[in-house]
Amino acid sequence: MVLHNPKTAATRLKKVSPLRPTLAIVLGSGFHHALTELRVDKKISYAKIPGFPKPTVSGHAGELYFGHLGQTPVLVLSGRAHFYEGHDMERVTFATRTLAAFGITDLLLTNAAGGLNKNFRAGDFMVLTDHINFMGANPLRGAVIPGLPRFVDLTETYDKTLREVLFQAGKISKLKLQRGVYLAVSGPSYETPAEIRAFAKLGADAVGMSTVPEAIVARQIGLRVAAVSCITNLAAGISKGNLSHSEVLETAERVKKSGAQLIKQFAELYEKL
Repeated sequence: MVLHNPKTAATRLKKVSPLRPTLAIVLGSGFHHALTELRVDKKISYAKIPGFPKPTVSGHAGELYFGHLGQTPVLVLSGRAHFYEGHDMERVTFATRTLAAFGITDLLLTNAAGGLNKNFRAGDFMVLTDHINFMGANPLRGAVIPGLPRFVDLTETYDKTLREVLFQAGKISKLKLQRGVYLAVSGPSYETPAEIRAFAKLGADAVGMSTVPEAIVARQIGLRVAAVSCITNLAAGISKGNLSHSEVLETAERVKKSGAQLIKQFAELYEKL
């Protein structure tokens, strides 16, 4: 059972603004500049939403925005809770369940990731085609939630139609988007070179510490999902130096305008679906 009721949190959100978007966007590291493109109607701190954990990671503000990207109404979550912060999976995915209870039908997840594919460069963007869950936990583990399936089919976790919208948005933004498989680990330590070699052999193109729990829960509750990674660094053993969170933030800063344009164009094209 979840610690709080997502319906209670959704009711709180409905009192913040009369806007009723069907698209929600979670801004991870490397994507927060998208807020500069948002025409804000209202915003609320996560601290004021029942059940929302406050992020503790640099670059994750912990605020939810109602607004428009172009003409498209959207909910934008600036920051997320991570498993490595000590939250259990119920807390990590509570926002996703709240979005569904609010009436969201489509979810765009963004993140920063390390590149394993040797064709990738720091600053690239990768559209997720699939994922590998190496976090050591599954957000569906535990008591059955009434009305929801326990055994969820993840054959098409990342929706083909929304993926194509991302590629169209990339073309309009003059961005060459990569595509690939995202492998999720629990973190917060970075991976060893041996782990990176193993992950590459398993078919992973990028590695990160988020997104997968949200995507799994989103599929359980019937949301369509798309996801994109900002490749902020090359992974251990591929990069020439040591890894650091400051490097992640520096790359994110360098490509922030490109990421913001990609998200804005995605939202505008979404409105035409």
